[in-house]
Parts: sequence; structure tokens; C-alpha cells
Amino acid sequence: MRIDENIRTGRHRIFRMHAHVVFVTKYRHSVFDDRHLTRCEEIMRAVCEDFEAEPAEFNGEANHVHLLVNFPPKVAVSRLVNSLKGVSSRRLRQEFPDIVRHYWRAQHLWSGSYFAGSAGGAPLSIVRQYIEQQNRPL
Repeated sequence: MRIDENIRTGRHRIFRMHAHVVFVTKYRHSVFDDRHLTRCEEIMRAVCEDFEAEPAEFNGEANHVHLLVNFPPKVAVSRLVNSLKGVSSRRLRQEFPDIVRHYWRAQHLWSGSYFAGSAGGAPLSIVRQYIEQQNRPL
């Protein structure tokens, strides 16, 4: 049996779970340049490590970031997102005073909302077809 290199294993589990998450800056302010995004990626990689998650891809623009993360089933996406946003907001505002000037009243870097979508694997139509074709006993 061939094992896909992207499949991870635990003591009693085999998994490949990816989420595509997007964080938008509060009020959609354009606050990031390359140095901010580089540091943001470093911070988010460290947070992911604490959750035994693996960032597969990171990028962003002036007012939002995208992260593709491979995470274990024991981690709730909402908890991972909460830590990613909280730690990155705190550290970026501490390290870059130029970001703070955009948010002098509301001490938050990120909007309260976020996008999280499952990514990878077969399309739903293929999974549905596979399940329908199982040999159900009579």
C-alpha cells in the first residue's frame, strides 16, 4: 500500500486535514508591507508548532493574510485561529509601532471575523459517489 507523503499519523489515527484561513485587518486598513508579512509568517509558524500543526503556505496583501495549514484532528480550527490572531496581533503591534498608529483607539489588529475552509482531498461529488458505491450488506 502506498502512503501519501502528506498523510500524517498519530498513535491511533491517520489523517490529512488542511484548512485555508484568511484574516482581514480591522477596518480593512492597508497596514502590511513585506517586512510585516515576513514577521507575521514567522509568528504564525511558531503558533502552529505549538498546536502540532504544519503551515503549508502563507502569503498576504496590505490588508489580509492567507494561511494553508495542515492540522491534527485533536485541534479545533476555532482554537487554532484564536491563537494565530491573538499572538500575531500582540507581537506585530509590539514590534512595529507603525502598525499601532492605525489602531490607536481599538487595540486590535485583526477584524473579529475570519474565513476558514477545508482544503485538499477529493471534490464532494467524488466522495459522495464513493460512499454510495459501498457494498452494503443485505
